[in-house]
Amino acid sequence: MSAGGGTIVIIAALLANAGIALAKFIGYLVTGSSSLLAEAVHSVADTSNQGLLLIGRRSARRAATPQHPFGHGRDRYFYSFVVALLLFSLGSVFALSEGVRKLYSHERISSPLVAMAILVVATVLESLSFRTAIRESRPLKGEGRSWWQFIKQSTTPELPVVLLEDAGALIGLLLAFGGVGLSVLTGDPVWDGIGTLGIGVLLGAIAIILIVETKSLLIGEGSGPDELRTICTAMVGRGVDRVIHLKTQYLGPDELLVAAKIAVPATMSTAEVARVIDEAEARVRGAVPAARIIYLEPDLDRTPASTS
Repeated sequence: MSAGGGTIVIIAALLANAGIALAKFIGYLVTGSSSLLAEAVHSVADTSNQGLLLIGRRSARRAATPQHPFGHGRDRYFYSFVVALLLFSLGSVFALSEGVRKLYSHERISSPLVAMAILVVATVLESLSFRTAIRESRPLKGEGRSWWQFIKQSTTPELPVVLLEDAGALIGLLLAFGGVGLSVLTGDPVWDGIGTLGIGVLLGAIAIILIVETKSLLIGEGSGPDELRTICTAMVGRGVDRVIHLKTQYLGPDELLVAAKIAVPATMSTAEVARVIDEAEARVRGAVPAARIIYLEPDLDRTPASTS
């Protein structure tokens, strides 16, 4: 996945959500539906989210400094964490409080056809944004992983955030449809409040998922089992007897730090050890392009010989 691909997803979602938020606010002013108001705030939150994600991507491209020798790649994780922690959580709290208010106020919905028309337009725009996110995410997901596994294991934070935002927005629109529709059919505005509460619970659940996943990346996440095996396999051979121990950590979505102690034959000269290390680093970078920073420490294999 290129950096540009991720940017396309974010910009597509930002433009869609900005238009949707405006339409929903107009719909709320016309109809008085709390479900539409909650969805409007939801779309404003999503639009702000995409703005923060773009800021994070730009900030992460800053060059390394003596104070930050490994660069600023984790800025993308930080801004994704802010998105989850603040905007989604605030959206959830607002929707829950608005739902409770609606349950007790018994305000009826006016111009329900306007509300339905706006929800239909919003569903179309959100579906287009969701389709773009899926298309751009599929190369990273691969064939062997489910979408849930991709969200949990991806080191590119923006794509899971946008995927969950768009999926949550579509489910939220269904809840709004249900709330407005049942209120009109039954003549009881309490259903609009229930739909609003459902949107608040949905946003809270998405917030929790994103907080957990982005926190793991922010504090430092290493390679998965498959990638670790790939690194070890690439490292061993041509003078490297075995990997004594190995540690990895993602410094950013596209930058992996690899540190390992490798066993080399005792008969090697210093020049030969240096050559072996250079070749091992090249093999690792060829197998795992994200492994840009590699530190290898040569050592003798002190594993006791087995006796038969």
